Amino acid sequence: MKVATLGLVLAAGLMLAGAVATVAVAAEEAASTAMDAAAGGVAATVAQAYAAAPPSIAGEPAPTPEKADTAWMLVSTLLVLLMALPGLALFYGGMVRAKNALSVMMQVFVIFSLMTLLWAVYGYSLAFTGTGAWIGGTERLFLAGITVDSTAATFSEGVVIPEYVFVAFQGTFAALAPCLIVGAFAERMRFSAVLLFSLIWFTFSYVPIARMVWYTEGYLFRLGALDFAGGTVVHINAGIAGLVGAIMVGRRLGFGQAMMPPHNLPLVMVGAALLWVGWFGFNVGSNLEANSLAGLVFVNTMLATAAAVCAWTFAEWALRGTPTMLGAASGAIAGLVAITPACGAAGPMGAILLGLVAGVVCLWAVSSLKSALGYDDSLDVFGVHCVGGILGALATAVLNAPGLGGQGGDDFRIDSQLAIQATGVVITVIWSAVVSLIGYKVADAVVGLRVGEDFEREGLDTAEHGERAYVS
Repeated sequence: MKVATLGLVLAAGLMLAGAVATVAVAAEEAASTAMDAAAGGVAATVAQAYAAAPPSIAGEPAPTPEKADTAWMLVSTLLVLLMALPGLALFYGGMVRAKNALSVMMQVFVIFSLMTLLWAVYGYSLAFTGTGAWIGGTERLFLAGITVDSTAATFSEGVVIPEYVFVAFQGTFAALAPCLIVGAFAERMRFSAVLLFSLIWFTFSYVPIARMVWYTEGYLFRLGALDFAGGTVVHINAGIAGLVGAIMVGRRLGFGQAMMPPHNLPLVMVGAALLWVGWFGFNVGSNLEANSLAGLVFVNTMLATAAAVCAWTFAEWALRGTPTMLGAASGAIAGLVAITPACGAAGPMGAILLGLVAGVVCLWAVSSLKSALGYDDSLDVFGVHCVGGILGALATAVLNAPGLGGQGGDDFRIDSQLAIQATGVVITVIWSAVVSLIGYKVADAVVGLRVGEDFEREGLDTAEHGERAYVS
């Protein structure tokens, strides 16, 4: 079954690879039209224009950061940190069985710390400097050349923020993304293999995709792809890596035969609530300025999430007879994921519509789709993050239309932008799948992917870490 399911994924990848050439041609033709149309509205800024601030014209003083913008970005950085630690750690920790609670928390805690260091050493430089379309330069390796006076550009001409603040903010995104993946293979993968894979995936998948989407010289940025806060860069990217990992590591012992319910739903609820709060830093902070657009992003994030909670809850109630706390929490994450790429492009009613659709679609993905394909994605990373991310990325092209309350210019065309968005989705899916496949193979060859059956039955808390979450 493992081979058959992986075969389905690879076959789908080949079909996507065949389609991407056709879509890319259409997207290239649409790009100039879409970018011109976007220039008249906020859509021109939602494709993230991250770059060092340009030098000032001779005789004019160099722009200096506004204290309000700097303060907001520092708060946003802390909010994204809150998403991972403790938010995601509690969310994942509560969803696994008691014997594995500390192991998944440990994975999130250490991965976030390790990726933060890698971001400072080479990740930031490769993502946000140089002129390459796929990978950046080396001028900021080890953060060389950055001083307290260095600035990074925002979306408004002449408005900048301190570069150190930008480094820290983007570093939280880079550190969070690999943490999301661990939910797919929770309760059965070696800690050493998790760390080795995370290093490989961060270097060869996260950094290049972030470069392509968010940097001014990046391939997808130049094409005109819209991803305000990480629908492709974080969620689709991590979701595909999770699916590949779930298939390659294999199912948990007893999967499909024994019940494996979350051991602590109050922790799940607290973790989901912290993720919701922290996501305002994730989405609103991606505006890089404390201005009126930040207010729209805030409202969209709130409304889409609330709508997805309601949609998942009532759909589950209708289909299964009971509404659950796990379902409501999962709905919140689905809504947050879906609105992430569209939060700066949609209007409030569009955000509500997207949240309602995301709640139902992601519920279908984690139940019917997962059951049909037979993979063991322990905490539904693929069904929520990848499926929700794809939905949000494509919906951005629709919800950005001014006739639907979006922020696009008067000449904005849905069909042109949809071709560009689809190209970004396809490239991200294929890129992450290939890197992940190689990364898992390398980790398996070096340290072995999976713990032994005795360790898995005992639980990874004691078998790998010599600790227990609960002492009776």
